[in-house]
Amino acid sequence: MSATAPVPTRDPLALYGAGIAGEAGELWARRPDGTRARLPLDRWLGALTVADDAVLDRALAPVLDIGCGPGRHVLALARRGLIALGIDVSPIAVAHARSRGAHAIEGSVFDGIPNAGRWGSALLLDGNVGIGGRPALLLRRLAQVVAPGGRVLVELEAPGVPTRRERLRLESGEVASDWFRWAHVGVDGIAAVAGSAGLEVRETWERAGRWFAVLDVP
Repeated sequence: MSATAPVPTRDPLALYGAGIAGEAGELWARRPDGTRARLPLDRWLGALTVADDAVLDRALAPVLDIGCGPGRHVLALARRGLIALGIDVSPIAVAHARSRGAHAIEGSVFDGIPNAGRWGSALLLDGNVGIGGRPALLLRRLAQVVAPGGRVLVELEAPGVPTRRERLRLESGEVASDWFRWAHVGVDGIAAVAGSAGLEVRETWERAGRWFAVLDVP
């Protein structure tokens, strides 16, 4: 059986959760053209980097972390004395975050959100602006969740990388998930995407090879 063409399929959330729990080994995201990229599980499960710190320095409390995963940003914000809550559709990720002491709930940002309209900031880090494959729709939702005068902190692709939608599947060894929709937004394209959601780019920056933006909510 070829590692490039795994046949058993699983729910993407189940395979992602297995990666977070350390039960899947390396986890890869494959495109329909056959190319793939390894997901940085070590970074997601590890300590904050200088790039993460630079983002959190710009956060206004209270903070909602969309797709919080194992909760490292929520924990770091709490240690700074800021109120923070993580939300993730993966029950395993939420359980892992809670086991580390992070406040996290299971659910989708498109469903009911506690204190909607009162959050000072929302985080879309580690590529989470791509959730659902419709970044403008996602940002439009966050404009409803974040309070007027608040901000959305977004991680982006590097300059020169085009904004695009695609299908992906997760793979670990000979196990593959079903296909799902994702999106990528580059630094060059964030103004257009944010503008279509009624947000304005305040700042973009690079730190340790990663790119970010602050989007203001009117």
